[in-house]
Amino acid sequence: MNNIELPLKSMKNVSIPVERPAVLARSIALMKPVTWFAPMWAFLCGAVASGANFAEPVNLGQLILGMVMAGPILCGASQVFNDYFDREIDAVNEPHRLIPAGLVSVQQVLLTVTLLLVLGLGIAGYLGTQVLLLTSLGLFFAIAYSAPPFRAKRNGWYGNTLVAISYEGLAWLAGHSAFGILSEPTILVAMFYSLGAHGIMSINDYKSIEGDARGGIRTIPVMYGPQRAAQLIVFTMNLSQLLVIGAFMVWGQWLYAAIVIGVMLIQVPLQRRFLADPLANYLKFSAFGVTFFVWGMLFAALGVRMV
Repeated sequence: MNNIELPLKSMKNVSIPVERPAVLARSIALMKPVTWFAPMWAFLCGAVASGANFAEPVNLGQLILGMVMAGPILCGASQVFNDYFDREIDAVNEPHRLIPAGLVSVQQVLLTVTLLLVLGLGIAGYLGTQVLLLTSLGLFFAIAYSAPPFRAKRNGWYGNTLVAISYEGLAWLAGHSAFGILSEPTILVAMFYSLGAHGIMSINDYKSIEGDARGGIRTIPVMYGPQRAAQLIVFTMNLSQLLVIGAFMVWGQWLYAAIVIGVMLIQVPLQRRFLADPLANYLKFSAFGVTFFVWGMLFAALGVRMV
């Protein structure tokens, strides 16, 4: 396009075309790739717990397909939902974000969500009826988290519970269901790690305490303050791991109980730093402390195979 100067008044009726790569990039940005890891990892852990042999190309292909479904597609859709229903509060607290800034239209939001839902539910149906049911429940929780009249995110206890169950528990169970019949051990371990994920969800809320408080979003850090919230986060993460350790002891899987204990002990120095100054250390704790927690999930999945 030529660089032509237009009078200011005439700009009101001028529509500036947006190139397709920019439109795609903005849709992907709305889907927040940084959030995809948790459900993808949980799906992987559930698949590992099923005992499936991933040296077989068919199983490996289904695993990759399921992880894409759990992360980029369904988690991505939930993030678009959340940004759309947050558009009014974001216009006040974070006007630079894509929707309040006018960089993404309502039509683009609807098209993005529709495409993701069709793809996600289609893949879930291909992976099995039980996967489809678990996926549908997860999508309901995602909508209830963000959308009125539920808008569970207004309360950290309710909102975190829905997200933790969706991102960890249901994703784990879907991964297992894609390759085998659900067992009591895998259901228990998925539930226990969902409890830990409830605490982990609150770590991300430290970055927006002031904005959430002004907007009436009562996250755990808003309700209890940074220090008390940090104690609750560490407590729930440790309780979930202790429950997993106890379960493996009951099942006679002492090796895997010892491995999860070791993983838990590695987290202790990181937890102490976080508790000492949550506002200064929440990013480091999220990057490193949570990493060891999720590695424990994989070891636990390997242990479930042996039960």
